[in-house]
Amino acid sequence: MVFKSKMKWVGLVGLFLSAISLFVHFLLARFTDGGISEYQSSITIFSRRSSSDISRTSSLYKRLWGPVRSLESLHPDANPRRYYADPTLHTNGFIFVRIQGGFHEIRNSISDVVIVARLLNATLVIPEIQSTTSSKGISSQFKSFAYLYNEDQFMATLAKDVTVVKTLPKHLKGERRKKNIPVFKVPHSTSPYYYQRHVLPMLKKHLVVELVVSEGGCLQAILPPDLEEYQRLRCRVAFHALQFRQEVQELATKILHRLRDPGQPFIAFDPGMTRDALAYHGCAELFQDVHTELIQHKRAWMRKRGIVKGKLSLNSADIRRNGSCPLMPEEVGILLRAYGYSWDTIIYVSGGEVFGGQRTLIPLRAMFENVVDRTSLSTTWELSTIYGREANLVDTYQKSPPSIEEEMKIEAWKTSGPRPRPLPPPPARPKYYNIEGWWGWVAESDNEPESTVMELRTNAHKLLWEAIDYVICVEADIFVPGFDRDGKGHPNFASLVMGHRLYQSAASKTYRPDRKEVARLLDEIQEHLYQANHTWLTSVRQHMRKTLVDGLIEASKTSKPLSFISHPVPECSCLRRDSAETTTTHAPTRSTKTHAPSPTTSQVLAALGVVHRCPVWMDTDLVSLSREKENDEDLDEDDSSSSSGLFFRQNGGNNEGGVGESSNKEEVQMDDQEELEGGER
Repeated sequence: MVFKSKMKWVGLVGLFLSAISLFVHFLLARFTDGGISEYQSSITIFSRRSSSDISRTSSLYKRLWGPVRSLESLHPDANPRRYYADPTLHTNGFIFVRIQGGFHEIRNSISDVVIVARLLNATLVIPEIQSTTSSKGISSQFKSFAYLYNEDQFMATLAKDVTVVKTLPKHLKGERRKKNIPVFKVPHSTSPYYYQRHVLPMLKKHLVVELVVSEGGCLQAILPPDLEEYQRLRCRVAFHALQFRQEVQELATKILHRLRDPGQPFIAFDPGMTRDALAYHGCAELFQDVHTELIQHKRAWMRKRGIVKGKLSLNSADIRRNGSCPLMPEEVGILLRAYGYSWDTIIYVSGGEVFGGQRTLIPLRAMFENVVDRTSLSTTWELSTIYGREANLVDTYQKSPPSIEEEMKIEAWKTSGPRPRPLPPPPARPKYYNIEGWWGWVAESDNEPESTVMELRTNAHKLLWEAIDYVICVEADIFVPGFDRDGKGHPNFASLVMGHRLYQSAASKTYRPDRKEVARLLDEIQEHLYQANHTWLTSVRQHMRKTLVDGLIEASKTSKPLSFISHPVPECSCLRRDSAETTTTHAPTRSTKTHAPSPTTSQVLAALGVVHRCPVWMDTDLVSLSREKENDEDLDEDDSSSSSGLFFRQNGGNNEGGVGESSNKEEVQMDDQEELEGGER
């Protein structure tokens, strides 16, 4: 009996443990297996070719991925260089700011309003971003600014620059609700003297003013010399204070790690092809069908409001040849392949909106197999976590009641004579015009329908998507912009990325192709685009290498006058003593080439206007540069690598453009020859 009772207890314990095991497995299946299966089905597995791995010490690797030697001496330095007082306890009042626009406009505007607050000795209220207010259907757990940025980080970083508070005092809140405070709708590139003459007196009188910033900036980019410290404050705001909130930053870091998991560098590419930019610059004919109509419709809307003053219909081919249209993804792919990047190079495509849809990326995907974006490197669940808890808007849509005429028709049908009777009138076809990606209203209406709450929520989500793209583009090994202007002619997302990269790591490769020159080069071989000759490849490589420095100098003349943080040099940079002196000393010893020689470090720094030396604590240990390192900077673009077979398929059995396996073998041999020749130089 005792033995049987013990067996019963053992059986009960076994059943209990089995139940616990089943429960644990259920939890794992619910919270882990689902995520793993979703991760495995969603995350891109990169295609690699073992023979394509290049030694990091080889000359070929340095030519493709190495730093820009002439910019290695630039170091970020946004600290004050003159007397700079802390903000006073007693300010002239509060500045409340409402910011409208997209990601790059918000970032530009926040940098400007901080300068305005410092200029007027005012207390800055955390800016309100109109795209992320509660009325846009976003999660109620975030306030406007905190939906995108870290409020505490913003306030702590600027503690010694301006006084920042989260909200207005109660009595001033009431005055604002009653609309008893002065409101200024500030245009783009406003002079600092405007604020001192017009805004400051009203600020002292009412103790609060409201600024409405809608054009991507409220202060001129180039300030007078006596306000140079304010330019460095702009850098502290844009590159240090404006940190994304934790959930967004963590997801961006995860995606960045997944990009680097294969152990290979990657290229970030921002197409810049938004509907507004294409309409503003008159590039409608680059697309077909409804996309051309949409661009023309937007351009007509801009002309009515005075944003565009040119003709409605323009010759897009001429505009493209003039360099005023974005580079298409296919054109960027051809440039990269011509420069020598292999088919398995990882290319990250950024941008909240690629106008024309995924079909515009098909040629790029045909040339590079590892073309990815944030959706292919993250799961749906991971993306949803950054939105917070949002209400279900689908259930909130109420069907409109039928009209009286429709009710009379249905009732008349019911009370009509004996059968057979005619069929009832069909219901009106619903017009779901506001569904993303559906543009049916173009064919039936001249007016664009109002945005639904769901669309407004999607616009808020796009800010988070672009924040993720921004982090990845800044940290990328190479960045390539397809376009650098937005729908108002101002610097766009790509311009801010290039400015941040220039500040943070100036020597990182950032190609700035001259679109006019690229159009000319592509038109030269239009009939045999994928079978380019050696001379053309050499021209492309020389142009791409030239844009690393010349494009930077050109940006100081074109982008900086419109947006300071798109080109924060020389105000926010300094020269490291060791590298600057060493490169200047060895510059004359470089070998001469048949083409125009690259500018020396001293010439580049002189063109950029950088003269300030870094503080001693920033100087790194002096490392002597070998002759091999000097010559690596001026690698010969006139080599014969990949002069044929640039755009052929990777497998030797197939071919493209009528070229067989022998061409692919020749390509590999030429790659080996290039690496050997580069190592000897």
